Amino acid sequence: MVLIGGTSNVGKSTVAQVVAKKLGFECLNTDGLARHPGRPWRTPEWEVPAHVAEHYGSLTVDELITSVLGHYDRLWPRIEVLITAHAAESSGREGLVLEGSALWPSRVARLQVPRTAAVWLATDDALVRARVYAAGCYEAATDEEQCLMDNFLARTERYQALMIDAINGLGMDCVDVSGGQSAAELADMVLAEAGAQTGGTVIRQLMTARAGSPTGDPKPLTSSY
Repeated sequence: MVLIGGTSNVGKSTVAQVVAKKLGFECLNTDGLARHPGRPWRTPEWEVPAHVAEHYGSLTVDELITSVLGHYDRLWPRIEVLITAHAAESSGREGLVLEGSALWPSRVARLQVPRTAAVWLATDDALVRARVYAAGCYEAATDEEQCLMDNFLARTERYQALMIDAINGLGMDCVDVSGGQSAAELADMVLAEAGAQTGGTVIRQLMTARAGSPTGDPKPLTSSY
């Protein structure tokens, strides 16, 4: 099992999908269990709900970070059940890549689940800001819309600073994604960290099995990672 954490818009979902494909694992997002107010910017397919606009428009940065961390506190028991149940029912099942900001370092450090690796993604604030501004068409947005995006970013930056402090304090693994690496390159970096955490045996076996498949697709797995 591979756990991938990080702040919003750091690239967790993209990297996790590549890691899962390389290993032939299932890929899940913690947001699928319960979602906190999401992105506060419009897209052609999505309008910002009133409660999301109110959330980011009315709360201070301190209140925003308290709200999201409280949400992750409440969500963690469900995440822990998912992780432990998947590990316990590994026979005949594929492995799992689970990603999400709800994977907080101190909680993951307390997990007692064998053959589980955890890696966090981090980047400089400018990269996340550029991604959000591009996604929300910041220059064309109204003053109110820009304010919502800026408040979202302030919370995102605060989250990452707290996350990095926690990772450093626990001596856990973090991959810097600010170097312009491709998703495939970042996936390989995550796999390298995961392999180092577990001695690399299972990772090497899975990668060899995949390479030996005539189609290049993952072979069916008989145990979880």
